[in-house]
Amino acid sequence: MGKRYSHLSCEDRTLIQLSLERKCSMSEIGRSLERPTSTIIRELKRNGWKKKQSRQRGRPPIAGGYRAVIAHQQAKERSIKGRKPKRLIEGSVLWNSVDTLLREFKSPEQIAGMLKRIYPDDKGLQVSHETIYTAIYAMPRGVLRKDLIACLRQSRKSRRPRARGNDRRGKIPNMVSIHERPAEIEDRLVPGHWEGDLIKGAKNASSVGTLVERTSLFVTLVKMDSAGALDAQKGFAHVLNRMGAKHQAKKNLELQMPCRKIHA
Repeated sequence: MGKRYSHLSCEDRTLIQLSLERKCSMSEIGRSLERPTSTIIRELKRNGWKKKQSRQRGRPPIAGGYRAVIAHQQAKERSIKGRKPKRLIEGSVLWNSVDTLLREFKSPEQIAGMLKRIYPDDKGLQVSHETIYTAIYAMPRGVLRKDLIACLRQSRKSRRPRARGNDRRGKIPNMVSIHERPAEIEDRLVPGHWEGDLIKGAKNASSVGTLVERTSLFVTLVKMDSAGALDAQKGFAHVLNRMGAKHQAKKNLELQMPCRKIHA
Protein backbone atom coordinates (compact mmCIF):
# COMPACT_ATOMS: atom_id res chain seq x y z
CA MET A 1 0.00 0.00 0.00
CA GLY A 2 1.12 3.57 -0.68
CA LYS A 3 1.81 6.31 1.79
CA ARG A 4 -1.06 8.01 3.57
CA TYR A 5 -0.90 11.73 4.20
CA SER A 6 -2.83 13.80 6.75
CA HIS A 7 -3.21 17.54 7.21
CA LEU A 8 -1.73 19.38 10.14
CA SER A 9 -4.04 19.40 13.15
CA CYS A 10 -4.62 22.26 15.60
CA GLU A 11 -2.31 20.47 18.09
CA ASP A 12 0.44 20.25 15.43
CA ARG A 13 0.17 23.97 14.73
CA THR A 14 0.26 24.76 18.45
CA LEU A 15 3.47 22.74 18.76
CA ILE A 16 4.93 24.66 15.80
CA GLN A 17 4.17 27.98 17.49
CA LEU A 18 5.69 26.87 20.80
CA SER A 19 8.80 25.57 19.00
CA LEU A 20 9.21 28.89 17.21
CA GLU A 21 8.98 30.72 20.51
CA ARG A 22 11.85 28.52 21.76
CA LYS A 23 13.74 29.44 18.54
CA CYS A 24 13.89 25.88 17.22
CA SER A 25 14.99 25.35 13.62
CA MET A 26 12.68 24.11 10.85
CA SER A 27 14.34 20.71 10.74
CA GLU A 28 13.95 20.29 14.51
CA ILE A 29 10.25 21.15 14.30
CA GLY A 30 9.81 18.68 11.44
CA ARG A 31 11.48 15.88 13.36
CA SER A 32 9.34 16.52 16.44
CA LEU A 33 6.18 16.29 14.32
CA GLU A 34 7.55 13.50 12.06
CA ARG A 35 6.93 15.73 9.06
CA PRO A 36 9.19 16.85 6.21
CA THR A 37 10.91 20.17 6.70
CA SER A 38 9.29 21.45 3.50
CA THR A 39 5.84 20.94 5.08
CA ILE A 40 6.79 23.19 7.99
CA ILE A 41 8.23 25.85 5.68
CA ARG A 42 5.07 25.95 3.51
CA GLU A 43 2.87 26.14 6.61
CA LEU A 44 4.79 29.14 7.93
CA LYS A 45 5.00 31.02 4.63
CA ARG A 46 1.28 30.77 3.91
CA ASN A 47 0.40 32.08 7.41
CA GLY A 48 2.39 35.29 7.67
CA TRP A 49 5.55 34.06 9.39
CA LYS A 50 8.65 36.21 8.87
CA LYS A 51 12.14 35.08 9.70
CA LYS A 52 13.74 38.51 9.73
CA GLN A 53 11.85 41.47 11.13
CA SER A 54 12.41 44.99 9.84
CA ARG A 55 13.97 47.46 12.26
CA GLN A 56 11.16 49.08 14.18
CA ARG A 57 10.42 50.24 17.67
CA GLY A 58 9.08 47.82 20.21
CA ARG A 59 9.50 44.11 20.65
CA PRO A 60 9.45 41.85 17.56
CA PRO A 61 6.38 39.62 17.10
CA ILE A 62 6.49 36.38 19.07
CA ALA A 63 7.15 33.28 16.93
CA GLY A 64 7.69 35.49 13.87
CA GLY A 65 4.01 36.43 13.79
CA TYR A 66 2.76 32.85 13.42
CA ARG A 67 -0.43 32.09 15.35
CA ALA A 68 -1.68 28.50 15.56
CA VAL A 69 -5.39 29.29 16.03
CA ILE A 70 -5.51 31.74 13.12
CA ALA A 71 -3.50 29.39 10.88
CA HIS A 72 -5.86 26.49 11.63
CA GLN A 73 -8.93 28.62 10.87
CA GLN A 74 -7.44 29.77 7.56
CA ALA A 75 -6.64 26.16 6.64
CA LYS A 76 -10.30 25.22 7.18
CA GLU A 77 -11.47 28.08 4.96
CA ARG A 78 -9.04 27.11 2.19
CA SER A 79 -10.22 23.49 2.28
CA ILE A 80 -13.87 24.52 1.80
CA LYS A 81 -13.52 26.83 -1.20
CA GLY A 82 -11.88 25.77 -4.45
CA ARG A 83 -8.46 27.12 -5.34
CA LYS A 84 -9.57 28.26 -8.78
CA PRO A 85 -13.06 29.31 -9.86
CA LYS A 86 -14.72 27.47 -12.73
CA ARG A 87 -13.95 28.87 -16.16
CA LEU A 88 -17.21 27.77 -17.78
CA ILE A 89 -20.27 28.92 -15.84
CA GLU A 90 -23.70 28.74 -17.41
CA GLY A 91 -24.93 32.16 -18.45
CA SER A 92 -21.47 33.76 -18.71
CA VAL A 93 -20.14 35.34 -21.91
CA LEU A 94 -17.59 32.54 -22.34
CA TRP A 95 -20.23 29.86 -21.87
CA ASN A 96 -22.54 31.50 -24.44
CA SER A 97 -19.71 31.62 -26.97
CA VAL A 98 -18.82 27.96 -26.42
CA ASP A 99 -22.50 26.93 -26.52
CA THR A 100 -23.05 28.76 -29.82
CA LEU A 101 -19.99 27.19 -31.47
CA LEU A 102 -20.89 23.72 -30.16
CA ARG A 103 -24.33 23.98 -31.73
CA GLU A 104 -22.60 24.84 -35.00
CA PHE A 105 -20.95 21.40 -34.64
CA LYS A 106 -17.48 22.76 -34.00
CA SER A 107 -15.23 20.41 -32.01
CA PRO A 108 -13.84 21.56 -28.62
CA GLU A 109 -10.36 21.70 -30.19
CA GLN A 110 -11.66 24.02 -32.92
CA ILE A 111 -13.52 26.16 -30.39
CA ALA A 112 -10.40 26.60 -28.25
CA GLY A 113 -8.40 27.71 -31.31
CA MET A 114 -11.14 30.04 -32.56
CA LEU A 115 -11.49 31.78 -29.19
CA LYS A 116 -7.73 32.39 -29.07
CA ARG A 117 -7.88 34.05 -32.48
CA ILE A 118 -11.02 36.07 -31.71
CA TYR A 119 -9.87 37.24 -28.24
CA PRO A 120 -6.05 37.19 -28.39
CA ASP A 121 -5.63 39.73 -25.57
CA ASP A 122 -8.42 38.54 -23.24
CA LYS A 123 -7.49 35.40 -21.31
CA GLY A 124 -10.88 35.43 -19.62
CA LEU A 125 -12.59 34.60 -22.91
CA GLN A 126 -10.21 31.76 -23.78
CA VAL A 127 -10.59 28.17 -22.70
CA SER A 128 -8.88 24.84 -23.41
CA HIS A 129 -10.65 21.93 -25.09
CA GLU A 130 -10.19 19.80 -21.96
CA THR A 131 -12.13 22.37 -19.92
CA ILE A 132 -14.96 22.25 -22.47
CA TYR A 133 -15.14 18.45 -22.32
CA THR A 134 -15.05 18.50 -18.50
CA ALA A 135 -17.79 21.13 -18.28
CA ILE A 136 -20.09 19.18 -20.62
CA TYR A 137 -19.71 15.79 -18.97
CA ALA A 138 -19.85 17.27 -15.44
CA MET A 139 -23.30 18.76 -16.07
CA PRO A 140 -26.28 17.11 -14.35
CA ARG A 141 -28.37 14.79 -16.46
CA GLY A 142 -30.96 16.67 -18.43
CA VAL A 143 -31.99 18.04 -21.80
CA LEU A 144 -29.14 20.60 -21.98
CA ARG A 145 -26.44 18.00 -21.28
CA LYS A 146 -27.97 15.63 -23.84
CA ASP A 147 -28.15 18.36 -26.50
CA LEU A 148 -24.52 19.41 -26.01
CA ILE A 149 -23.22 15.84 -26.08
CA ALA A 150 -25.15 15.31 -29.32
CA CYS A 151 -23.18 18.22 -30.83
CA LEU A 152 -19.85 16.43 -30.22
CA ARG A 153 -18.26 14.32 -32.93
CA GLN A 154 -18.55 11.04 -31.00
CA SER A 155 -21.73 11.83 -29.01
CA ARG A 156 -20.88 9.35 -26.26
CA LYS A 157 -22.86 9.44 -23.02
CA SER A 158 -19.66 9.26 -20.97
CA ARG A 159 -16.14 10.27 -21.84
CA ARG A 160 -13.79 7.41 -22.60
CA PRO A 161 -10.02 7.40 -22.08
CA ARG A 162 -8.17 8.41 -25.20
CA ALA A 163 -5.59 5.64 -25.31
CA ARG A 164 -7.05 2.55 -23.61
CA GLY A 165 -3.53 1.21 -23.45
CA ASN A 166 -2.56 2.26 -27.00
CA ASP A 167 -2.15 5.86 -28.11
CA ARG A 168 -4.08 6.20 -31.36
CA ARG A 169 -3.20 9.83 -32.09
CA GLY A 170 -1.43 10.59 -35.35
CA LYS A 171 -1.98 7.12 -36.79
CA ILE A 172 -2.64 6.97 -40.55
CA PRO A 173 -4.53 3.91 -41.88
CA ASN A 174 -2.30 1.57 -43.94
CA MET A 175 0.68 3.84 -43.27
CA VAL A 176 4.06 2.73 -44.63
CA SER A 177 6.98 3.72 -42.43
CA ILE A 178 9.83 5.77 -43.90
CA HIS A 179 12.20 3.09 -42.62
CA GLU A 180 10.73 0.59 -45.11
CA ARG A 181 11.80 2.49 -48.23
CA PRO A 182 14.10 0.68 -50.70
CA ALA A 183 17.86 0.59 -50.18
CA GLU A 184 18.68 2.56 -53.36
CA ILE A 185 16.70 5.51 -51.95
CA GLU A 186 18.51 5.32 -48.64
CA ASP A 187 21.95 5.20 -50.32
CA ARG A 188 21.13 8.17 -52.62
CA LEU A 189 22.51 6.29 -55.63
CA VAL A 190 19.57 6.60 -58.04
CA PRO A 191 18.46 10.13 -59.01
CA GLY A 192 14.76 11.01 -59.15
CA HIS A 193 13.74 10.30 -55.56
CA TRP A 194 12.27 13.30 -53.75
CA GLU A 195 11.68 13.95 -50.07
CA GLY A 196 9.01 16.43 -48.96
CA ASP A 197 8.63 18.45 -45.77
CA LEU A 198 6.46 21.25 -44.43
CA ILE A 199 7.40 24.64 -42.95
CA LYS A 200 4.74 26.47 -40.94
CA GLY A 201 4.86 30.16 -40.15
CA ALA A 202 4.06 32.05 -36.95
CA LYS A 203 0.74 31.01 -35.37
CA ASN A 204 0.27 28.54 -38.27
CA ALA A 205 -0.80 31.45 -40.47
CA SER A 206 1.27 30.34 -43.49
CA SER A 207 2.62 27.09 -44.92
CA VAL A 208 5.41 26.35 -47.38
CA GLY A 209 6.41 22.92 -48.66
CA THR A 210 9.93 21.84 -49.52
CA LEU A 211 11.05 19.17 -51.98
CA VAL A 212 14.62 17.83 -51.92
CA GLU A 213 16.08 15.55 -54.59
CA ARG A 214 18.01 13.05 -52.50
CA THR A 215 20.92 12.49 -54.93
CA SER A 216 21.71 16.04 -56.07
CA LEU A 217 20.22 17.75 -52.96
CA PHE A 218 18.38 20.15 -55.28
CA VAL A 219 15.75 22.05 -53.24
CA THR A 220 12.55 23.65 -54.49
CA LEU A 221 9.79 25.43 -52.56
CA VAL A 222 6.09 24.70 -52.90
CA LYS A 223 3.41 27.34 -52.33
CA MET A 224 0.45 26.07 -50.28
CA ASP A 225 -2.86 27.63 -49.31
CA SER A 226 -2.89 25.73 -46.01
CA ALA A 227 -1.21 22.84 -44.19
CA GLY A 228 -4.01 20.40 -44.99
CA ALA A 229 -3.36 17.08 -46.70
CA LEU A 230 -5.27 18.00 -49.87
CA ASP A 231 -3.47 21.33 -50.28
CA ALA A 232 -0.11 19.62 -49.67
CA GLN A 233 -0.89 16.97 -52.29
CA LYS A 234 -2.03 19.63 -54.76
CA GLY A 235 1.08 21.79 -54.22
CA PHE A 236 3.60 18.94 -54.45
CA ALA A 237 1.89 17.46 -57.52
CA HIS A 238 1.91 20.85 -59.29
CA VAL A 239 5.64 21.35 -58.77
CA LEU A 240 6.62 17.77 -59.68
CA ASN A 241 4.46 17.77 -62.82
CA ARG A 242 5.92 21.11 -63.87
CA MET A 243 9.46 19.82 -63.41
CA GLY A 244 8.59 16.62 -65.27
CA ALA A 245 7.20 18.62 -68.19
CA LYS A 246 10.36 20.74 -68.37
CA HIS A 247 12.54 17.64 -68.32
CA GLN A 248 10.51 16.04 -71.13
CA ALA A 249 10.62 19.24 -73.22
CA LYS A 250 14.40 19.42 -72.81
CA LYS A 251 14.73 15.79 -73.82
CA ASN A 252 12.60 16.32 -76.95
CA LEU A 253 14.67 19.37 -77.89
CA GLU A 254 17.90 17.38 -77.65
CA LEU A 255 16.45 14.70 -79.93
CA GLN A 256 15.44 17.28 -82.55
CA MET A 257 18.82 19.01 -82.67
CA PRO A 258 21.20 17.59 -85.37
CA CYS A 259 24.50 16.13 -84.24
CA ARG A 260 27.60 17.99 -85.34
CA LYS A 261 30.98 16.35 -85.63
CA ILE A 262 34.00 18.40 -84.75
CA HIS A 263 37.14 17.55 -86.72
CA ALA A 264 40.52 18.34 -85.32
